[in-house]
Amino acid sequence: MAGRTGAAGHVTWLPDYGVYLALGVLLAFNLVFTPNFATVANLRLQLVQVAPVAIVALGMALVIGTEGIDLSVGSTMAIAAALLPLYLGYGPWPAIAVAVLAGAAVGLVNGGLVAYGIQPIVATLGLLVAGRGVALVLADGRLVEIFDPTLAAIGGGQVLGVPLPVLMALTVAAAAGFVLRRAAFGRRLLAVGGNRPAALLAGLPVRRTLVTVYVISGVLAAMAGVLTTGRQSASDPSFTGLLIELSAITAVVVGGTPLAGGRVRILGTLMGALLMQLIIATVIQHDLHDSTARMIQAAIIVAAVYAQRDRSGT
Repeated sequence: MAGRTGAAGHVTWLPDYGVYLALGVLLAFNLVFTPNFATVANLRLQLVQVAPVAIVALGMALVIGTEGIDLSVGSTMAIAAALLPLYLGYGPWPAIAVAVLAGAAVGLVNGGLVAYGIQPIVATLGLLVAGRGVALVLADGRLVEIFDPTLAAIGGGQVLGVPLPVLMALTVAAAAGFVLRRAAFGRRLLAVGGNRPAALLAGLPVRRTLVTVYVISGVLAAMAGVLTTGRQSASDPSFTGLLIELSAITAVVVGGTPLAGGRVRILGTLMGALLMQLIIATVIQHDLHDSTARMIQAAIIVAAVYAQRDRSGT
């Protein structure tokens, strides 16, 4: 398989499979040293907690596949959370629809800016800051408790014993995998990320593809905001989605998707999100400071980017 050896002949399996090795080591550590880790209740908790991150990371993976980045996903989650209590008077589903449409609108702005020449990090950084401000204005800077059975079921319900957030994350992953492998849009996405000038010369709708990808990322971030709000039974725009963009980017890169674009690894992204969640859980269960988890995550993403250096030709 191409990409298994680097320019100097060394094995380069780490970018593709390093996440599985790291996940296996962490699981083994917890099974031996963490009390009650292997209980059904704990495993369900970890999966439920990672579901919003996984959903956001899947959208981020598609964006990174186009050689882009979306720093606004956390603020998009906050906007969705802030809108829910404002429209719950019309019913839970209209409120959810408004929240998701708001996510699409954020993605449309991001995609439009990127499609017409603004660097992705600049375009989405602006909405990272402005979006959180919009959310705080919508919520009047307050945490709002929500008592709605539908939202509670979305955030904490289950189907055949499987938590609904987990099913939603798996459904998004399956849909993303199908689009990338079977749909023309997926091939265009990878072509744009692999070589944008060539995609333009080939007559591919590059701008439309970029806008669509960022809209998808915004919609998925809004869905994650709805899940988080339903699970917490509260809308808290100050903290909903805070720093999730870092976790999502880390999950994508550690999962084997190169920042240079042109390739997306769906299963690797899911495993990367789970790895990030287990790092946080391990730190908490061993009474270490939260900053320890952040430092470990930072070290992992630096290692992952370094391992990808051969792909980018550096």
